Formats: sequence, structure tokens, C-alpha cells
Amino acid sequence: MNIQEIKNIFKNTIWLGIGEGISRLFLLFLFIYAARTLGPEGFGVFNFALAIVSFFVIFSNLGISDITTRELAKDKEKINHYPGILLLRILLSIGAFIIVFAVSFFLTQDEYIRKIIWILGMYVLTHNFLILVYSFFRARRQMKYEALIRILEAFLTAAIGFLMLIKIPSVINLSYAFLLATLVITVFFIIFFSIIIKPIWISWDFNLWKKFLKVSWPIGVAYAFGMVYIRIDSVIMGFLGQIVEVGWYSAAYKIAGVLIVPSSLIGASFFPVLSKLFQESKEKFQETFKFYIKLMIILSVFIIIIGLIFSSYIVNIFYGQMFSPAVLALQILIIMAGLNYIYSPFYLVLVATNNQKKIFWISFIGAIINIILNIILIPYYSLYGAAVATLITYIFLVVSAVYYSKPILLSSEAGKQ
Repeated sequence: MNIQEIKNIFKNTIWLGIGEGISRLFLLFLFIYAARTLGPEGFGVFNFALAIVSFFVIFSNLGISDITTRELAKDKEKINHYPGILLLRILLSIGAFIIVFAVSFFLTQDEYIRKIIWILGMYVLTHNFLILVYSFFRARRQMKYEALIRILEAFLTAAIGFLMLIKIPSVINLSYAFLLATLVITVFFIIFFSIIIKPIWISWDFNLWKKFLKVSWPIGVAYAFGMVYIRIDSVIMGFLGQIVEVGWYSAAYKIAGVLIVPSSLIGASFFPVLSKLFQESKEKFQETFKFYIKLMIILSVFIIIIGLIFSSYIVNIFYGQMFSPAVLALQILIIMAGLNYIYSPFYLVLVATNNQKKIFWISFIGAIINIILNIILIPYYSLYGAAVATLITYIFLVVSAVYYSKPILLSSEAGKQ
């Protein structure tokens, strides 16, 4: 791996780190204030609704963002496909919202919670539109634009959210804050993209949609299964009436989610490079992967050790004593976060080498394991059972991803020789 490639990777990682780090910080402060203001029950209601929405709107993506990044990284001329992909994403988003709207009547009889689900549904779908556009910048390795937009969105969300919670605190007003901020940023971004890059337009291209969905659907369904690991526990707890427990668990998961951020940022920088090198040079592909996995193992060990030592202090300082039951759940989820660092490189190898169907089967079995464990453990151990179910699922994901990636990595090693 040459010095220039390393510089490019770290430059883009730094940009993503700035964007993701600052935006996460804004949102973390907002969530902490929301948890303290709304209490475990109100915070639990918000996260229960968000869990339902996040689980279903994943079908608005269907892996299109990752495939777009991969294809544009290989061939810049494929930018001509972008208008068709954009319209496909819009149509899928409309369909996903209809599903969320219909399902909300079956999952809760509380009209207030249903309204929150609808508002957050519109928020998540609008936010997911931006994620598709980020794929363009990632393919071009221009992460600075993504960083700028993420920061602006998070700042505006936090500003409106704090204002709502101070003046008229309620779960529904917090939900409106997220929706309003994202709508404003989306309009701003359309103008920004049209001026700086090229005018945004959409086009009907059924053949392109068929081509993209044919290769992207395994990733999309895998994302849906992945959402099971992240959200189904909160949905089950909420369905069982454990709303306060959802608040505690969500507080712990927010912190664990922050710990995973570096893994996502580094992966976003390595992914287009791995996709490109797999086509051009098996030797450089192998060298890049080895560098990547060594880095992630070091970070994994560091995060687990530091996280376990300071977990109780973090919960008490951020959320206060009323969230102290979240400490044990956080400690379990910290180990899960460390495993995520090991899983990510092997997952990206499978995507970069066009092995989406293997990801599908890994995610499918992982989702089944997670659902079964949650159904068994949550009624008896509540949020702690949910945390253990998530940890066991990630152990399975890591082992499976390594197993399926090993032949690919060995063949590239042989090609190098």
C-alpha cells in the first residue's frame, strides 16, 4: 500500500471523523438533555417509536447506497446513472412510509405514540435521502462535503430540539424538531449540490433499477436483518410494556453507538479503496486489508478496556442516578462495540468483492438468532437480556464474516504471489 493511498484514506477519515464526531456530539448532548427532561419513560417512548420506524424504513434503501458508492468508485462515468437511482430511492421511500403508517396501527393502540411514529417516519426517510447523496461523495473521496452537511444537520437538530424541550417539552415536539431540521438541510443540500457539483435531476430508468436492485437487494435485506440486532429489542420491550426499560437501554445504546463511530468512519474511507484495488491489483488489495484489520484490532481492544473501566462514571455523569440501571447493559454493549470493529473489515471485503449474497445469509441467520434470544431473555432479564442477545449475535456475525471472507483473502494472497 503506497504512501499516497494511506494519506488519502486518513484525509477522508479525518473529514468523516470531524463531521461524524461533531454531529454525534451535538445529538448526544440533545439526547442527554432529552433523557433528563423527559425521564426514562418519555425517553423510552421516543426510542420505542424510533425503533419501529428504523426497522421498516430500511426497505427504502435496499443496499442502493453501498452499491452506488462501489460502482461510482470503479467508474466515474456512471454518474449518468445517478438521476435514475435518485428517483428509485424516492419511490422506495414513499412505499416505506406507507408501510410504516399501516404497521403503526397494529403495533400500538396509543394514538399519541402513533403520531410520533409518523413524524419520525418522515424524518428518517428524509434523512435517508441524504445518505444516498453521501454515496456520491464517498465514491469520489470528497468526504469534506459530507462532513459539512452532517454538522449542519446535527447543529440545526440540536438547536431546534433544545428550544422545543426548554419551551414546550414533550416527546412529540422533540420528534418535530428532528423532522424540521432534516427538511431544512435537505432543501439546503439540493441547492448546494446543484451549484457546487451539478444540478440535481431525476429520471425514469426501469432497466437501471432492475440492474441495481438485482445486485443490491441482498445488502438491503441484510440491512433489514441488521436493524433487527439494533432495534427489535426495544420494540419487544415496548410491546411488553417495558417503556422505562427501553429508556434505560436506549441511553446505554446511545453511548455504545458513539464508540462504534470510528469503526464506521474508517470503514467508509477504506471501502472505495478496497473496491477499486480488488479490480486493479490483488497485491495492493491484500496489503490494504492487512493494514485495515490490524488498525481495527488495536482500536477494538482499546475501546473495550477503557469503556469497561469508565462505564459507570459515564452513565452517572451523562444521565444521572435515575439511569443507573443502564450501567450493566452498557458494559455488555461495549464488548459488542469492540466486536463491531472486527466485523466491519470482513463485511466490507464481502461487499467490495461482490459477495452480497453471503452477507444476506450471515445477516439472516444472525437476525433469527437475535429474535429468538430476545424473545427468551427479555421477559426475564429485560434490558440486560436484550444486551446479551445483541452480544451473542455479534459473536456469530464476526465468526461468519471471517469464515466467508477467508477464501477471498487467501485467493488474493495467492494472486499476489
